[in-house]
Amino acid sequence: MSESPLRAVPRGLVGAEDGSPVFKLDRDPFLENGLPDPLERRLDALERRAPVRLRPVRSEPKSRPGPRRRVLPPRPSATPTLSEIELSDEIGLLDRLLPERARRALASIAHLVEGESPYDRFGFSPGVARRAMPVFHALYKYYFRVESHGHEHLPERGRAVLAANHAGLLPFDGAMSVVDILLHTDPPRLARAIVDRWAGELPFVNVFYARVGQVIGTRENFADLLDDDQLVLVFPEGVDGIRKTISHRYRLQNFRVGFVEQALRAGAPIIPMAVVGSDDQTPILYDVKPLARALGLPAAPITPTFPWFGPLGLLPYPVRYKIAYGEPLPFHERFGPEGAEDARLVHYLARQVRRAVQQLVDRNRA
Repeated sequence: MSESPLRAVPRGLVGAEDGSPVFKLDRDPFLENGLPDPLERRLDALERRAPVRLRPVRSEPKSRPGPRRRVLPPRPSATPTLSEIELSDEIGLLDRLLPERARRALASIAHLVEGESPYDRFGFSPGVARRAMPVFHALYKYYFRVESHGHEHLPERGRAVLAANHAGLLPFDGAMSVVDILLHTDPPRLARAIVDRWAGELPFVNVFYARVGQVIGTRENFADLLDDDQLVLVFPEGVDGIRKTISHRYRLQNFRVGFVEQALRAGAPIIPMAVVGSDDQTPILYDVKPLARALGLPAAPITPTFPWFGPLGLLPYPVRYKIAYGEPLPFHERFGPEGAEDARLVHYLARQVRRAVQQLVDRNRA
């Protein structure tokens, strides 16, 4: 390491070998040369500066405004039981196609629309449901020949979330589930199925869904339905469920977790539900995903009948359905509304619901 050209000397200011000045360490070089001390200049400048006015610090933190609650319409009145319904003596052609129990159930759920409006605030129309019911009832009884059990797990009143597996391209599993719940509850209950948002953009289809009681899947709609103490039917697999290939039949895909958050916040139990048969109604041999993305569709399937027979190839096969309802999972009693803020807990509970639904599916396939 080379030596510095400035060296300490026993006396004052002297010259270095190269002619540059050196300083003695125990002397002030600024005073020796008559130079102003920069430290003193800095202190003088600070003294001349105007004092800084400091804002007082609040002893308590400013409270944040609470979340704004939406003003909701009054809840629908209590649903009358089947025995409380008085049917009209005039029976139309559509009424003749339905058994008396189905007609009583339709008359009972008309309470969801109050006042003179033909729709409730979600778009449900008892008149449209009455005209559509003969078609869905015929599919339920004669085409899919639905068998079901576990109805004792469906609450007579109050909010609940039904979580089911999903398959079959077209949502006949959802339609058959709604019909089954309507026909096997007293007072009759209309399950409000949560529909994927992409379906809400389809012309005519979105309006029909709303008129028969189904609701587009937004957080606001979900919360409002539970606030009304209604049954909410969800398919947590989403579009991944309906496009499963034949090699993945009855193997549940990953669950979305939003329904768990909503159930915890609303204090609603989650009821696992299995639909056996929907995976066989339209067996998908292959899903052309690049074509689906190009067309903006959830799937571009190749089945034994599609695209060879055109749109008719998407119609479901007349397979037998079996619907089963499991014991409610009261997560809300253990974790409360604050559990919805814990992301790890929500994902864990969603996996528990998926496991319960998978076990229910496996037991009813045997």
